[in-house]
Amino acid sequence: MSTFGLIALVVAFAGVVVSVVCLLAGQILRKMGKQGAASTASWGGCIASILTAAALTVCCGILVYCFMTGDMSIEYVLMEHSDADGILGVLYRFSGLWAGREGSLLFWAWLISIFNAVVAARAMKKLDSLDCMALFVSDLVLTAFVAVCLFSESNMPFTATGAPYIDAEGNLTPMASALGMSPLLEHWAQAIHPPTLFIGYAGLTIPFAYAIAALIVNDPSSKWVVRATRYAMFSWLFLGIGIGLGAIWAYVVLGWGGYWAWDPVENASLLSWMVALALVHSFTVYRQRGAFKRWSIMCAALAFAFVVVGTFITRSGIVQSVHAFAGDPVSLTLFGGLIAVAVLVGVVGLLIRWKSFKSDDTIESMVSKSAAYYFNNVIMIVFTLVLAYLTVASALPSFLPFGGQALSAGTYDAIARPLGIVYCLIIAVCPLLAWNKTDRGEFLRLAKVPAICAAVLFVALMAYFVTTLYPAYDAIIQAGAADGASQAAIAAADDLLAQGPVWYYNGLAVVGFAVASLLFFNTLFMIARAASKRGKATGKNPVVAFFGMLGANSAKYGGYIAHFAMSIILIGLIGSSMYVTEKTGYIEFDEENNTAESFVIQNYELRYTDNSIETMSNGDDVIYQVEFDVYDTEDGSYIGHVSPSVQLVSSTQQTKLNASVISLPTEDLFVVYRGVNQAGDLSMDVRVNPLVSFAWVGFGLLMVGTAIALFGRRREHRDEENA
Repeated sequence: MSTFGLIALVVAFAGVVVSVVCLLAGQILRKMGKQGAASTASWGGCIASILTAAALTVCCGILVYCFMTGDMSIEYVLMEHSDADGILGVLYRFSGLWAGREGSLLFWAWLISIFNAVVAARAMKKLDSLDCMALFVSDLVLTAFVAVCLFSESNMPFTATGAPYIDAEGNLTPMASALGMSPLLEHWAQAIHPPTLFIGYAGLTIPFAYAIAALIVNDPSSKWVVRATRYAMFSWLFLGIGIGLGAIWAYVVLGWGGYWAWDPVENASLLSWMVALALVHSFTVYRQRGAFKRWSIMCAALAFAFVVVGTFITRSGIVQSVHAFAGDPVSLTLFGGLIAVAVLVGVVGLLIRWKSFKSDDTIESMVSKSAAYYFNNVIMIVFTLVLAYLTVASALPSFLPFGGQALSAGTYDAIARPLGIVYCLIIAVCPLLAWNKTDRGEFLRLAKVPAICAAVLFVALMAYFVTTLYPAYDAIIQAGAADGASQAAIAAADDLLAQGPVWYYNGLAVVGFAVASLLFFNTLFMIARAASKRGKATGKNPVVAFFGMLGANSAKYGGYIAHFAMSIILIGLIGSSMYVTEKTGYIEFDEENNTAESFVIQNYELRYTDNSIETMSNGDDVIYQVEFDVYDTEDGSYIGHVSPSVQLVSSTQQTKLNASVISLPTEDLFVVYRGVNQAGDLSMDVRVNPLVSFAWVGFGLLMVGTAIALFGRRREHRDEENA
């Protein structure tokens, strides 16, 4: 099978090279006035691009076939296969395609080729120079990816399995039996998380391609933006889904009780997501106002550049990460160069076309929608650049700020929190503003009732803050300052104080709750007013009018739903990232009588009930599980049951922590069992995560709003293109 895969990969490389040459020739011939020859060459380039997608589909299909049938003749399949059973086992085997270095790069290249094929199919209808040049640029990108797969040994997905994994008779050796997918990756969220990210990464190639194409053909009209907008929104949606699924996996599987660790590879996905967000907002202003033309070009270039930054960090080895592959000199050189080329082409091209892409970006008033969009972009781009710098700081020379330092999560939090709150304040106020200059009376009329409702919600949040969140914070500080405090307690207190004085840290949370309350009701009332107005105009009740409104202007109201979701997410992030209580320790266990001490954290008492040892269906892996009933220490009421466990994977000698979670409306009780010490005591790690369910609900609603804005734009998209 490795030979067939190699042949298909060679065909794909030849196809994309032919496509690039034909499309370039078509543009040159078009400039020379030879329209017939130009059309023929461009048409040939489109066909070659579609054939490239077909060849890469065959490549991926061969790997999938090998994973599903257990054909270990390809070394990559041997390294990344899963032996899991059942329906999820099928998913895990399929996910081997993108689980490792070689397969993930091939999968990414295949996705780019699919997007290119869509652009090619469109370009073939009219052979428009803008579409043809966009395809030319995206095919150049694809050429680099396919070349790495084909010519870099460490990225070749079709290397045949040989010694020491296969003996002279062609049978797998004992060494081969220890290989396979990490058990930590065998989770539904982790199986879906990478492909959604890759879809987002691949999709951002197209807005970049259209931006460069617009510079090449010198077309500053909104045509390129209209054609690129859906790709940008589609990519942003899937990046968001991927980031969210990764957070779910980290929360449920890794056993540390959190969902975001500011790991370099995690940051890489966030970089692209934030720039894509700025890009989507820039496109809105470009289409509606004819402004932000230069902003849009640069955001498109930066969005793609940070996509490549992501794979550069993952594959180059310059930054240490639990998610990164081993260092690869080819990836270091090629992807590092691709980042530089993407930025330089955008900057140089824009300088050459500076006058053509001039737009009236003058801000008449700081209290206007134009100013809000401008500051939205500034915050996103500045935060992205700062985050990118901090992410690679450990690889930089020591004479640079933070050079050579591995920064803590607290450093990132100290920057992200105030910027995030300011950003949410901007999107809270923006819908109430006029484009150029906001009428004070009209603004107050629109803001009055939402502000009153926001004040009520803020009071409720402050009551929760005073009774629950601040006492949890104060308890951590006091525990660290107490005589005889443990090293863990001192470290926890120091970590909080390192993020700012008590007044600043808690004041930031209070301001965040105020902004979230304002965003919640400002957005809710904007939706309600629009539904009421439409209901009166159509004679329908507001609920029916709301759904009709989504169909009539999905981009606008899908965006409102996304903004509404951000208010819920902000509440969740404040609680679950700033006021977590964690307690680790050992429970004295009497094996003879099967009894153990209780474990108390805040108002939760964990009472031991039983333990078990289970051998899994493969006959080798063992699960060690303990069980507790959870009671409220204040009134003695029963809350629930938890059964955390440790799984020992015999083939790799890895341990997998299976956390047990009780989800309550306002907080999660997160329980991890880490095994026993030499004395036989139970090692426990328990967390109380306040408001974390708000983050999950808000994330889901954010994706729903974005999907409505994206998939409901089909009619609007056609109308814009035909205008």
